[in-house]
Amino acid sequence: MKQHPLAHIGPGLITGVADDDPSGIATYSQAGAQFGLHMLWTMPLSYPMMAAVQSMCARIGRVTGKGLAANIKQAFPPYVLKGVVLLLLIANTLNIAADIAAMGEAAELVTGIDRHAMTVLFVVLTLALQIAVPYSRYVYYLKWLTLSLLAYAAVLFTVHVPWKHVAWRTIWPGFVPNRSAAAMIVGVFGTTISPYLFFWQASEEVEDMRLKAREKPLQQDPAEGPAELVRIKWDTWNGMFYSNIAAYFIMLATAVTLHAAGITDITTAAQAASALRPLAGDLAYLLFALGILGVGLIGVPVLAGSASYALCEAMDWQWGLERQAKDARGFYGVIAVSVLAALVIQYSPIPPMKALFWSAVINGVVAVPLLVLITLLAARKSVMGRFTAPKILLGLGWITTLTMGMAALWMLIPL
Repeated sequence: MKQHPLAHIGPGLITGVADDDPSGIATYSQAGAQFGLHMLWTMPLSYPMMAAVQSMCARIGRVTGKGLAANIKQAFPPYVLKGVVLLLLIANTLNIAADIAAMGEAAELVTGIDRHAMTVLFVVLTLALQIAVPYSRYVYYLKWLTLSLLAYAAVLFTVHVPWKHVAWRTIWPGFVPNRSAAAMIVGVFGTTISPYLFFWQASEEVEDMRLKAREKPLQQDPAEGPAELVRIKWDTWNGMFYSNIAAYFIMLATAVTLHAAGITDITTAAQAASALRPLAGDLAYLLFALGILGVGLIGVPVLAGSASYALCEAMDWQWGLERQAKDARGFYGVIAVSVLAALVIQYSPIPPMKALFWSAVINGVVAVPLLVLITLLAARKSVMGRFTAPKILLGLGWITTLTMGMAALWMLIPL
C-alpha cells in the first residue's frame, strides 16, 4: 500500500509549528519591530535547548507508552502533578483566547468579515475537527498546514534585506541591556520553550504508537529501540529547526519593514500583518495574514489537546484523539471547555494581549519545575530502563532549566 508523502513525519513537525502559534508570532513581530535585528541571536541560542527538551519528552512517551502527566504521577508526589496541571490549564486557556482573537483579526483583514464572527467560526471548526475526525486523518491535514510557515520566508523576497548585517546580528547581540530588552528576551524564550508542547509531544508519541498495531512501548519491545530513537531524534530536531527558522524569519521580516519605518509597537500578530501592507505591499501583507490563520489552526488544537492529555492522565480518564467522543467524554469535554472558555474571554473586556501576558507569566513559571521533572524522568532507569537519555540531552536539559529559571526571575522581579 502506497503511503502519502507525509506519512513518515512524526509529532516533532506539528509540535514545532504549534510553537509558532499566533501569540508566538505576535511576540516575534514585536521583537523585530521594537529592536530591529538585535534580537535575532535568540533564535540560534534557543534552538538546541528547545530541541533537547522536546526530544526528552518524545523519548519518555515512546519508551513508557504513557504521556508526561502519567509519568509524573507515577514518579512524584500527587501535589506536584496537581499544581502543574492546574497552572497548565489556566495558561493554555488564556493562550487559546489570545490565539483565536489574532486569528479572527487576521481573517477580517483578508475577508472583510467581522472578526468576532470569524472567531466563532474558527472555534467551531477546530472543535469539530478534533471531535469528529479520527486523529489518523486529522493529523494528515495538520501536517500540510505546517507549510503555512513558509509564508514568512516568502515575505523576505518582497523587501530589501541587508544580509551582511543580518548575519552579524544573528551571532552577536547589539542591544542595550535595559529593562525593555530583558523583558523581550524573557518573552521570546517563554514563547519558544512552552509547557504545553512538553505534554503534547509525549502524548503524540503514544498516539502514533497506538495507531500501529504491532508497536509497543520500548520498555516492552527493546529491539525496536535503536531505530525508534533515531526516528525521534531526526523528527524532533528537524521539527524544532523548522519552528526556529520560521520564528527567525518573522523577526527578520518585521525588523526590515516595521522597525526600519519607525513602527516599534506591535500588540497583535494581525496588527503586524496590517502594518506590513503599506511598507512591503499587498503580497507580503497577505502572506503574513494567511500564515497566522494556518498556524492558528494547528496551535489551538495543540493547546487544547495538551491540557486535556494532562488532566485525563492525572484523573485516569480514557484519552486519545483517535478515540470516539462517546468513549472518551472527559477528554473531549476538557478540549471543548477550554476552547469555549477562551472564546468567552475573547468576548470579555479583557484585552487579548493582557491574556497573552498572563499566560506567558504562568508558562514562564510552570516551565521551570516541569523542566526539572522532565530531565529527572529522562535520566531515571526506573522510568526509562536501558533507554535513559544520553548525557548531552540531559546536559542541555539542565542548561535550559537554568536559563528558564533566570527568565522566570526576570519576568517576576522588576529590574
